[in-house]
Amino acid sequence: MRKKIIAGNWKMNYCVNKAEDFVSEIVNTIDTDEVDVVICPNFVALDRISELLDETNVKLGAQNVYFEDKGAFTGETSANMLAAVGVDYCIVGHSERRQYFGETNEIVNKKAKKLLEVAINPIVCVGETLEERESNKMFDVVKKQVEESLTGIDKSLLMKNVVIAYEPIWAIGTGKTATAEQANEMCKYIRSVVKDMTDEETAQNVRIQYGGSVKPSNANEILNMSDIDGALVGGASLTNDFVAIVNY
Repeated sequence: MRKKIIAGNWKMNYCVNKAEDFVSEIVNTIDTDEVDVVICPNFVALDRISELLDETNVKLGAQNVYFEDKGAFTGETSANMLAAVGVDYCIVGHSERRQYFGETNEIVNKKAKKLLEVAINPIVCVGETLEERESNKMFDVVKKQVEESLTGIDKSLLMKNVVIAYEPIWAIGTGKTATAEQANEMCKYIRSVVKDMTDEETAQNVRIQYGGSVKPSNANEILNMSDIDGALVGGASLTNDFVAIVNY
């Protein structure tokens, strides 16, 4: 039985004081017995939030990483630096990183491998645009993203440490949500791609989240679908709605 994982992606929101206040407010109201919960604040808040989450069941996540260990890479942050402040998970390949910062599947793959080297669990994002869905190219697009983003990762790590997040781009921050059936169809397809890359055991154990305007009103239906193992939550993770989604 795959354990659900719900991660809150704060994106570029909340300065340190606000982040601290919000986490202090919600952390004791989250029931994490049956669900893995991850909070992904911005970089400047990571260290302080790490302290607040210490000795709780809520895990710390980062929103990005660079694939080199050190060097003249102004503005970047290495996996070792994330590990040093207690990061457990890290989002890679989010559609906003792909769209605004030119991240390719190859870059996402390098980042995921670097995270695994320091025992940080990558949350690897994939998903199609509205144009790709309307032209019925969504399966080809997502298959390519999955295969190229996960290539060369040992299946034992893929099964135990990698989380795949299916985020249809047309449903991120738009208020539109894929139906539970659409989301489950794609997550099931992603599982079949992983099976073809590895084997049945790996495919049945890898966790696949859905992300895209998840909120309390639709969380229960989405999270009870057969192949959806959690949610990557954006806007709703900045309010008490996140607690309601976790406690669905």
